[in-house]
Amino acid sequence: MKTILRLLTCVTIAAWLPAPAAAQKISYDYNRSADFSRLKTYAFRDCTRTDNPLVDERINAAVAAQLAARGFTHDDHNPDMYVTTRQAFKTEKEYSAYTTGFGAYPWGWSAGWGWGWHPYWDSVWNPSSYTNVHVRDIVVGTLTIDLTDAATEALMWRGVGVKDVHESSSPSKIDKRVNRAVAKIFKNFSPHGMPSSR
Repeated sequence: MKTILRLLTCVTIAAWLPAPAAAQKISYDYNRSADFSRLKTYAFRDCTRTDNPLVDERINAAVAAQLAARGFTHDDHNPDMYVTTRQAFKTEKEYSAYTTGFGAYPWGWSAGWGWGWHPYWDSVWNPSSYTNVHVRDIVVGTLTIDLTDAATEALMWRGVGVKDVHESSSPSKIDKRVNRAVAKIFKNFSPHGMPSSR
């Protein structure tokens, strides 16, 4: 009976825990009446400045690369559209649960040199096993990219990416993550008429 209660408790806890953060979440929207095909040049305006200007520069460089790949030219004097990048961060709780074995021996490892090592055997036959819930803070970053008509000030397109932030990474890994994140956001933008719906 105790084993059944313990298993039910584990299942209940696991069901209540939020799912671990997955891959980057992307969304976008656009002005359906906008003529994207007439846009040729752009300039950055009102971009968020964080406490890490190196990352800010990487984001804008990644945006510039995506726009250049689509035939746009950077022109601060006479742009057809303004590009605004904004970053926001929030801290969330991430929960993970696991079953321990005999006292401090995880997954059923015991002083008997591994007798009952399998987690299934441990949860069924080991009356001293228990469930631990580990809680940690994760930082979730949101990157918003707006494309605004320079002539009318109307918002034409907005792309948003949401992803966990890795605070301790090498510069090369930061470059890869930033470029990958911006590329995913721009996947749904095409300057030739309406944005792609892929």
